[in-house]
This record gives sequence, C-alpha cells and structure tokens, in this order.
Amino acid sequence: MANNQAAVAPNRHGRPNGPAEKPKQQKKTLLRIWSYVKQYKITLWFVTLCIILSSLLTVYTPYLLGQIVDDYIIPKDIDGTIQHVIYLAAMYFVISIFTWVQTYLMIRISMKTIQTIRQELFERFQVLPLSFFDKNSTGDLMSRVTNDVDNLNTALSQSIVQMISSVLTIIGTAIAMFYLSWQLALVSLIIIPVMFYFSKAIIKRSGKNYAKRQKDLGAMNGHIEENITGSEIVTLFGQEHEKIDEFNVLNKNYQKSALKAEVTSSILGPSNNFLNNIGLSLVIGVGAIMTVAGASTVGVIASFTTYSRQFFRPINQISNLLNTLQSAIAGAERVFEILDVESEFKEDARKKNLEKIDGHVIFENVSFGYDDKQMILNNISLEAKPGQMIAVVGPTGSGKTTIIKLLSRFYTAQKGEILINNEPITSYRIGDVRKRVSVVLQDTYLFSGTIAENIRFGRPEATDEEVIEAAKIARAHHFIKYLPEQYESYVVAGGTNLSQGQRQLIAISRAILEDADLLILDEATSSVDTRTEVLIQEGLNELMAGKTSFVIAHRLKTIEAADQILVLDGGKIIERGSHKELLAKNGYYAKLQMQVKT
Repeated sequence: MANNQAAVAPNRHGRPNGPAEKPKQQKKTLLRIWSYVKQYKITLWFVTLCIILSSLLTVYTPYLLGQIVDDYIIPKDIDGTIQHVIYLAAMYFVISIFTWVQTYLMIRISMKTIQTIRQELFERFQVLPLSFFDKNSTGDLMSRVTNDVDNLNTALSQSIVQMISSVLTIIGTAIAMFYLSWQLALVSLIIIPVMFYFSKAIIKRSGKNYAKRQKDLGAMNGHIEENITGSEIVTLFGQEHEKIDEFNVLNKNYQKSALKAEVTSSILGPSNNFLNNIGLSLVIGVGAIMTVAGASTVGVIASFTTYSRQFFRPINQISNLLNTLQSAIAGAERVFEILDVESEFKEDARKKNLEKIDGHVIFENVSFGYDDKQMILNNISLEAKPGQMIAVVGPTGSGKTTIIKLLSRFYTAQKGEILINNEPITSYRIGDVRKRVSVVLQDTYLFSGTIAENIRFGRPEATDEEVIEAAKIARAHHFIKYLPEQYESYVVAGGTNLSQGQRQLIAISRAILEDADLLILDEATSSVDTRTEVLIQEGLNELMAGKTSFVIAHRLKTIEAADQILVLDGGKIIERGSHKELLAKNGYYAKLQMQVKT
C-alpha cells in the first residue's frame, strides 16, 4: 500500500522541517480552496451582506433588551414594554431570515465547488499513468473522492459562514460592551487569554489526529475494496477469517485515530463553556456590586449577561469550527495530492500526430523495470514487418506482458527505443498510439451496461450492424443470440454474470470492432474451451489478415503459424525463429512442445 503522507522538505542540516512546514502547507491549501470558492464572488458578497446585517441586529438586540428593562419594565410601563418586546421579536425573526438565506447560499456555493473539485478529481484519474495506480490502492483513492471531499463540503457549507459571523459578532459585541460599561467589559475579557491558550493547544493536537484519521480511513477502505473485488478468491482459499483479522487491525487503527481526533476536539466545548460560565459569574458579581453602588443599572447587567454569552459563544464556536477546518484541510491536502500528479498526456501537445501505423515495429535494445531496482526486460531487440504475426512465449514473469504494455504506451522504456513508422513511439501522442492499437488482455474487464455497449466501448459511434458483425467474427454471436435480451442484455460491473469465456469473447469482439492498425492478444483464448478456441482462431485469422499482430499464448498450437516466435526467459530473448526453426534447434521451445504433447 502506498504511503500517502506528503514528503517533508529537509532543512539546511539535512533534517526534515516537519511542523515548521505544516502551517505553510495549510495556508497553501486554504488559498487553493479559496481559488475555487472565489468564482462565486457575487453570491459571496450577498452572503457577506446578510452576515453583516444579522450580526448588527444580533449585537443590537441585547442593548434593546437592557433599555426595555430600565425604561419600561422597572417603571412598569406595560404598553411600552409590549411594544418594544414586539420590536425585539421582529428583530429576532429578521435575524433568522438572514441566517437562513446566508446558510442556503453557502450550501449552494459549497455544492457547486465540491462538484467542480470532484469532477476535476475524476478527470485527473483518467489521465494518470498506470504507475500511479500501481502505487495506490483503489479503496484509498475512492476514500479521497468521497470522504475527503465530503469533509471539505461540510467545512465550506457550514464553517465559513459561522466563522465570519462569529468574528463579526465578537467585534460588535466587544464594542457594545465597552460602550455600555468599560469596567464590566474588562471583567468579561479577563478570561480570553486562558481560552485562547487552551484552544490553541487542543487545535494543534487535533490537527495531527485528523490527518492520521483520514489516512487510516483510506487504508481501511482500500482493504474493503480489495476484499470485495477478490471475494471469490477469498472464499476459494478459505481465507475469510484471515481477512477478518486483517480488517480488525485496520478497523481498530481507524477507531483509535478517530477516537483521538474526536476526543481531543471534544475537550474544547466543555472547557470553553466552563471558562464562559466563570466569566459570566464574574460579570454578574461585579455588576451587582456596581449596581448597588449606583455605578450601573439592572438593564445594563441584563444586557451584559446576554452580551457575555453572546461574546463567549462565538469564541467557543470558532474553536470547534477550527477542528472541522482541520479535518477539511487534511482531506483537501489528500485531494490536491491527486490533482497535482502530472498527466501522462501533458507533453502530447508538442508530440506528432499518428494517423496510421504502417505495421513496421522495431525494438532496439529496450530495457524496462517497474522500478529502478529490478529490470523486467533487458536489451530486447526485435523487428515486426508489416502484416507479420509475432508470437511471444516463455515462463511466467519472463516479461511477455510487459512488452505488450510498452507497445500500448502504458509505460515508457528506461533504455532503448521502440520504433513505429520508423519513428520513436515516444515522439507520437499517447492517445494517438492507443487509438491505433487494439488489445485483448488476459484479464478481461466489462463495464456495467448492455453487451452492445461493451462491444462498442472503443467505437461508441458504431452501428448495431457493425456490433453484430464484430461479434460474429469473434464467435460471440452464437451465445449472445440465446440470451433473453440478446445484445441489450445487461452486464454487471466486471461482467460477473457472464462466464469467463463469454467475457473473453466480448472483449475480442470489442477489439475487432475497433479495427486498429496493430493487434495485440495477451493470451486472448486462455479462458475458452478447445472447441470455442478453434472458432475464435478462425475469426482472429480474418482480423489479423494484412495486420501486424503480437500474440502471447500458453497454448503453443495457436502460434505455430506465426512468422516469428520469440522465446523469453528472465527478461531476455533466448530463442527466436519460426515454429519449424525453433523445433530444429531442439532448445527451450522444443522442450515446451514436448511437454505439451506429453
């Protein structure tokens, strides 16, 4: 499983900067989130206006409450009291309207922003090199698209509005408190440094815990996805208990990190409430003394009681919101890690167009390894002339499929050159090369949809007649016509409601319909019975007529007619020649033939 932690830059002494780099990274992430949100500036201005108006009314209502107490309730002015209480209720109603509007608009902004990010994320997946997927589990990548993006959605739709509203409320309330009584205002503010110290310490720790939680969640999702995908193998080998034990470990790791994150952040609320109550007690106590001494009034104390709660409540909210933002930032960083991976098509704009492959393919001293430590192919040289069938045989792990992947531009050779049309394959656009190559892999994958949709996957514009003709050539029509809905029969993701042989026949039909210039068959008939294989071979012979083709096969009978047979072992070509020539050499290939016959 890939390490999802971002690399930490070393300092001048060669040691990682660690925590010093974290604030910079978070600031960079926040600015990047803002680059998406600022596209809705007009709506944001309207949201800001609603926040300002609601904050002003929120600050004014306690002041009005104090006036009602001093000017109407204590003098027992019933009419004045009723009239001003109605005013007060109307203000609270208007505050509610403004709050609803700003929340509604921010949810719309958030949803549109998340839609854009999720779309970009999915589009990025389509253009990433296969090496990226080799290093990252599918479940972890899915977790980034779902859980991490959802965390960001929560922060955008709720936290930003509440954060701005809380800041404005704090500022407005502080001004009103000093306006009413600077002595009581100072008493209220005594508790602020203590709250700030506790909040800062807790948020710092919870940020690390949230990042760990997101990583553990990705690992757990990766295991779930892997286990569901390979459920048949798990059952066949009776590994249910082992997989449960593995999941139990991952589940416990996630439970521990999630518990740490939630418990740490949950300390903020009670601690701030405790400090808030202490501050409120001080205000009431000092206010009572001042009232008795004639330095204040009951209405001022009533206003200050509300102001005190109104002052400390947003501080408490900000502390909790910072925890939500920490979780969102941790998720956003994981999302942006994907978006920052370079597309494999980034150089295509400067590459040549490839209209057609003439069928002339040359490997010149090609070496390749999936990492730099171990080469899979070593100095491979071969030449396929137009219209030739090149067969590749050899033991498992010899590099047969790797040759196919290099030809398909799934990977790029570290050394040597692959030439098509007498030009390096890397000089052409990747997309153009793949359009000119039809591939039937050993492991067939079908997408959810109809059989017809799967066959025309490479040519969506193909007509029904062309789809049926391709299926007939591949000998797939024979079983399709007996299905209840025939070509409109539904295929589940992965094609698990069809047999392996039927899936392979559909995959061959797909390659036939694409009708590309270069044909690659990676053990394409390995999953069908002998009778069906003969029928498929007839169709493939029609397809390969006049085209250069590369065929990997374990069943040596299917490649006896090949123009050239390459025998690989240990990433090297140890024998080459026609079927008869290799038998005459009495070497590795001849021994394979003897093993097949016995």
